[in-house]
Amino acid sequence: MTLLHKLRTPATLKLASISVDFYKIIICQSANSPRFYKTRGIVRDGMDRDIACQISNASIKQAQAALLDYLHCTRSLQFSDAEHISRNSPNFLGKLLKKVSIADSDIGESITRLLCFHPINEFEPFFESSGLVPYQYKPLLKRDLMFLTDDDLLLENYHVLCNYGIPRNKIGKIYEQAGQVFRYEYGVLALKLKAYEELGFEQSFMAKMIVCSPYLLIGDVNVDFIKSMEILRKGGRQCCWIEQHLSENSSINWSQLHTLLNLLRNTAYSEEDLSLLLSRHPGIVFESSGEKTLSLIGFLLKFGSSMNQICHMFLQFPQLPVGKFLLNLRGCFLFLNEIDMEAVDIQKIICSHSLLLGSYALKKTNTLICTLKVGKKRIRNVIMQNPKEMKNWVMGSTFGPLPNLGERKKSQMLKIKFLTDLGFEENSREMVKALKVFRGKGAELQERFDCIMQAGLDRKDVIEMVKSSPQILNQKKEVLKMKIDFCVNDLRCPVSYLVVFPSYLSYTIERVELRVAMYNWLKEQGTLGAVLSLSTVVACTENFFIRKYVKLHPRGLEVFQELKEFFYSE
Repeated sequence: MTLLHKLRTPATLKLASISVDFYKIIICQSANSPRFYKTRGIVRDGMDRDIACQISNASIKQAQAALLDYLHCTRSLQFSDAEHISRNSPNFLGKLLKKVSIADSDIGESITRLLCFHPINEFEPFFESSGLVPYQYKPLLKRDLMFLTDDDLLLENYHVLCNYGIPRNKIGKIYEQAGQVFRYEYGVLALKLKAYEELGFEQSFMAKMIVCSPYLLIGDVNVDFIKSMEILRKGGRQCCWIEQHLSENSSINWSQLHTLLNLLRNTAYSEEDLSLLLSRHPGIVFESSGEKTLSLIGFLLKFGSSMNQICHMFLQFPQLPVGKFLLNLRGCFLFLNEIDMEAVDIQKIICSHSLLLGSYALKKTNTLICTLKVGKKRIRNVIMQNPKEMKNWVMGSTFGPLPNLGERKKSQMLKIKFLTDLGFEENSREMVKALKVFRGKGAELQERFDCIMQAGLDRKDVIEMVKSSPQILNQKKEVLKMKIDFCVNDLRCPVSYLVVFPSYLSYTIERVELRVAMYNWLKEQGTLGAVLSLSTVVACTENFFIRKYVKLHPRGLEVFQELKEFFYSE
């Protein structure tokens, strides 16, 4: 009890420090809980909120002292181990406090009595003090063990790591990611650590590397780690510099990192260039152990960039995380694809302006179209003329519509000239009707008109066709050629039939195929006596066609649906 008495009368400053640290943990955990206004809410895996409010700093200190006394005096743990566990396991201590009366004048004595008659699972506060939270260490608890002293190899290897300079609150990460380290026989772990020191690595450096990459202690000396360090050292980087750019909270994949370093060194960079890259942009190498950079390289290689181009870009890389740069670049690719830019043009822009495209996050495509008040074609033309214009369309920027270049007016004038050349009277009813129907640009009308003439029709006949059905010029040349070819070669109609039935060119081939196939089936069944013209079969509405012809046969509707699925699925 002498030891317990000493611990109950600490220096004021030390007491305040312990209490503040304890409450910091409680408050942080309370902030993560959505149950702010419950009077009896319990912090997840921690102390009851009412207990946390009622207990004093002195009482917390007494509880810690009681746990220390139990672990050291009763359970014979080393004093340094017991002290660390008692001071750094607030969740477990909260569980103990819930089992005693807060109103007791001496909480320490209450917890001492509790521990005498109710032994605890010592692995819980041990893992918590090692830096793990309950959801991490609960799967690690052993069903057949309660006392730490029963696992002598665990404590032995734990002490080796502590003596090596690894913070106790980081050892839990090593246990979680490389648990077999704590099954090593006596002396094995110390030999593994010594092997790295013999290769020229200082103890303080290796302590941090082991926290970042616990698997370095598994098996023989890690070859990827050694080779990576050789490349970095040749690039003029010392161990202290590497320490500065590695976080103990992250995990380093040295195999992946070595792959990246080896790729950069063997393809484009000299030792001087690599040293320059590391000094300017260490994140290119260390961010996510090089995973993001490897993804970026793969992305650019797919678009035709060479490794020399990529490495030159890295030397000019913006002060931006590689992951963010890659996200921006992919966003630009999606934008260019959504505005229907040709694949070849997308490839050229990404290869030649990858640094620009990755430095900024573009607004969404629909937002850009609405704000610029132009169509996709105009946006494509602007980008092809000057890809740097996209820099003005980034998130957070303000911009207005693109200037009107008079394209609509010019197109309208070309339409009027085209119709005038065909013999339409200006402002006549026929011209007004045609202008309302025409879609697209005026420059495209003439080539579509010529396409129909080239099928073997006279100019005057095609003019009459346009006057009768001006909408036939709304289709591209390729579509017109396909429909004319189908009419002549599949339907066996003379090309002159188009003069009689010009609106045939307005209907889809699927519609014509369906109607003709159904008409032929009805004739084969003897349902139709009269011969119908192609215009009669195709031009009527579907409801009229079904009512007038299909339903004449009992199976007509069934066959029509089967034919419809067949032609439209193709």
